[in-house]
Amino acid sequence: MKKYILLLLLIVGYQHTRAQLSWINDDVKYAPLPKGFHVYYTHDSLDGKPFIAYFVMAELRNKALQFTADTSWHRRLTLQQFYEKEQHPLLLVNASFFNFDKNQNLNVVIKEGNLLAYNLNSIPMRGKDTFQYKHPLGSAIGISKNRKADIAWLYTDSSNKNALAIQSALMPIKDSSTLMPFKKYKGQSHFSTWNMETAVGGGPVLVQDGQVMISNDQEMKFAGKAIKDKHPRTAMGYTKDGYLVILLIQGRFPGLAEGATLEQEARILISLGCVEAINLDGGGSSCMLVNGKETIKPSDKEGQRAVPAVFIIK
Repeated sequence: MKKYILLLLLIVGYQHTRAQLSWINDDVKYAPLPKGFHVYYTHDSLDGKPFIAYFVMAELRNKALQFTADTSWHRRLTLQQFYEKEQHPLLLVNASFFNFDKNQNLNVVIKEGNLLAYNLNSIPMRGKDTFQYKHPLGSAIGISKNRKADIAWLYTDSSNKNALAIQSALMPIKDSSTLMPFKKYKGQSHFSTWNMETAVGGGPVLVQDGQVMISNDQEMKFAGKAIKDKHPRTAMGYTKDGYLVILLIQGRFPGLAEGATLEQEARILISLGCVEAINLDGGGSSCMLVNGKETIKPSDKEGQRAVPAVFIIK
């Protein structure tokens, strides 16, 4: 599998990232690692700018690997604190967006088939539309009991046991209610029960059918020109042959690691073989531990930022 991955990266890296990234296997640094789990890094330049990134590939069908998630229930923990809380798992990575005042997840978190957190369904508008709301559908990546990955756009509600999903992005509906106008969405497209054992949300979706497809307008994640800004990034996707890909991009270190735009992030994920991929919370939240060791350096001067939810591999 290692030879296949390296060959794939060499063949398609230039085509999809505009500047070939040379990835180096870093398994020894993070050992011991189980079969079907590998760590890679690059210190190459990206489109002529200094660049540092790590990615992990984990074999979904390997039953020795357990994929799960956790949330800290209206408080935030650093990944090191989650590492102790979860009794030293193989991998921890930040996941959903959140608000600082309530320490509340703004995206879905599913653990053992149970909804622990919900998507933010209503966003107040400004100016003359102060009394109007937009209702975007948030995206998430999930892994089912039979170890199949999927990315979808979700309607979540505490009155429903399961998330309801569609496989294509929809523009947000506008009305004067804070309640999600689900009947309006249901009339436009087909929703089905999203039976996932584990899932974490974020957004926007970056890759669909192996192509760049950034659903920022539909998900209302980044306003104006912010979609083109370079930042630290966290992303997840999966390959056609059943590997989960977790990508961490270091950023906000001028002259050393300047981060990536959403489009650059998407193209890197395609170069790694992803057929679907999603952006997760980035910036100062971006952090990944493998066997308790950091991969990228977090951009906050204090180090690891406390977050309310993590994706876990045990």
